[in-house]
Amino acid sequence: MCFLCDAKHSAWPGRRAFLLAAAGATAAAVATPLQAQVNVGPASGLRNLVPADELEGAATQEYDKLLAEARAKGTLAAPSSPQLQRLRKIAQRLVPQTAQWNDRAKDWRWEVNLISSKELNAFCMPGGKIAFYTGILEQLKLSDDEAAMIMGHEMAHALREHARARIAKSQGTGTLLSLGAQLLGLGQLGDVAASIGTQLLTLRFSRDDETDADLVGLELAARAGYNPQAAVSLWEKMGQASAGAGGPSFLSTHPSGPDRIQQLQSNVPKVQGLYLRARG
Repeated sequence: MCFLCDAKHSAWPGRRAFLLAAAGATAAAVATPLQAQVNVGPASGLRNLVPADELEGAATQEYDKLLAEARAKGTLAAPSSPQLQRLRKIAQRLVPQTAQWNDRAKDWRWEVNLISSKELNAFCMPGGKIAFYTGILEQLKLSDDEAAMIMGHEMAHALREHARARIAKSQGTGTLLSLGAQLLGLGQLGDVAASIGTQLLTLRFSRDDETDADLVGLELAARAGYNPQAAVSLWEKMGQASAGAGGPSFLSTHPSGPDRIQQLQSNVPKVQGLYLRARG
C-alpha cells in the first residue's frame, strides 16, 4: 500500500521504475524550480497550534482501521484490481509534484487504496493516506484526467494542512493561544489531534479551503501532465450528480456550483503551460 516502502511492495509491477522516475522528477524540480502559477497565498498559521506528527499519526491509525474494516467485508480492492492500478499510476505522477507545496510531503508514506461502494467519495488524510470509492469512478465515468483532478484536490487539502487549521479553530484558537505551550504542552495538543481522528473522514472545510484545494490540485495535476480542462468537466459532472436525490456524500463537504466552475475556468490558462511542458 505504501508507495515508498520497498520491503512491503517490492513485487509491484514497475515499482522500481516508478521510484527512479519519482526521484528524477523531484531532483529536476529542485534543480529548476518552477514558480507556482496559481495564487493561493501562504497556508494558515493556525495549523501550527496542532502538532503535525501527532495528527498524521492519528490519521494513519484511522486509515488503517478503515482498510481493516473494508478488508473484513471483502470490499477492499486487491493490488491486481485494474481500477486500483489505474489510481496508483495517477498517484505515481502526482506525488513527485507535492514537495513544492509542503516540504513534509517528501517523508510521507503515500498510500492509495480503493473501496468497493456506491458512495461517491474520495479523500486524502494528513500524511498522504488516499482512498477512492468505486462509486465515484463508475457513476461519474471519470477519465484519467478527471480522476487526477479529484486526487490532486484531495492531496492539496493534506499538503496545505487544512485539517490542522480546522482542528485549531474547532478547539478554540483563543484558548490555545492564551494557554500557550507552557501550560497546555505539546503532549496535550497531540491528544487533541488524536481525539478527532475519527472525524477526519467527515471534516468540513471552509469555502476558502475548498478554493485553495481546487487551485493547488489543478496545478499539481497540470504539472503531472493531466489536462487542466478536466477540472471544469469534473465539476460539471459533480453539479449534475448533486441534482440527484440527496446528492452524493462527496458534495456534502465539497459543494459544487457555477462560481466554483468559473473560478477553475479562469485559472486553467495559468497552468496550461505547465501541462504542455509535462506532455512535451
